[in-house]
Amino acid sequence: MKISKICCIGAGYVGGPTMSVIAQKCPHITVTIVDINEKRIAAWNDPDLSKLPVYEPGLAEVVGEARGRNLFFTTEGDRAIDEADMIFISVNTPTKTYGKGKGMAADLKYIELCARQIAAAATSDKIIVEKSTLPVRTAEALKSILHNTGNGVSFHILSNPEFLAEGTAIQDLHNPDRVLIGGENPEAVQALVDVYASWVPPERILTTNLWSSELSKLTANAFLAQRVSSINAISELCERTGANVDEVARAIGTDSRIGPKFLKASVGFGGSCFQKDILNLVYIARTYGLHEVAHYWEQVIT
Repeated sequence: MKISKICCIGAGYVGGPTMSVIAQKCPHITVTIVDINEKRIAAWNDPDLSKLPVYEPGLAEVVGEARGRNLFFTTEGDRAIDEADMIFISVNTPTKTYGKGKGMAADLKYIELCARQIAAAATSDKIIVEKSTLPVRTAEALKSILHNTGNGVSFHILSNPEFLAEGTAIQDLHNPDRVLIGGENPEAVQALVDVYASWVPPERILTTNLWSSELSKLTANAFLAQRVSSINAISELCERTGANVDEVARAIGTDSRIGPKFLKASVGFGGSCFQKDILNLVYIARTYGLHEVAHYWEQVIT
């Protein structure tokens, strides 16, 4: 299964840089990024690369190299979806502010809207790639929408979570620790492996089942947040005992089993993902009746 056209729904912080790097590294693949936000698409197409809607060091150079050659930004979603062999879904999954799971569960309305648009527009078989951070088993909901409202075409769903850090996203994409691909259809999985293999060493491309991949993103963020919470808890003890938390962090960080990253004590953890993803994990655990697991991860936020 050879991929020649990729479409990505969502031109935000994840979709824009990720697809730009794929286009840069795979000149044989046409990459089209679609978004309903006309201002955002206009910014991605602006001749002045300093006006891109996402700022990441190195992104302007990547876009400048690939845009107009094999990288395109458009609001015409249906056409791009129909022409693509592979479709990435990279839209927002905020915490729910209404209904069941309010304040904890991920709101999947944008994911579901994408699925309905794909089902309506696609006239040939597609590989659908979950790029957004999603709760485990979201692929079931996607499958249900695609197969029940589609035009009789076949859809294979893959999970390919992002592991980008703000400020180093292009570096993370060019030289990733790992690329994670989860799926049930070996041919579909291999098709996405082949895309990344254009620049990522094969030993860094990990393949799993669909559910392991979906859960790994939440787990990675939970473990990183846990480290910050752990050193923050120790910092209180340092203040009472006269120890210096920076010195303690340095001392334990030199232990190869622990490592030095994410041991900077502060008032909490920043960014948009950690709290959102841990609350999602807590909600999923409760849904399955795993109350001790839920309570454990809740303490990381507390």
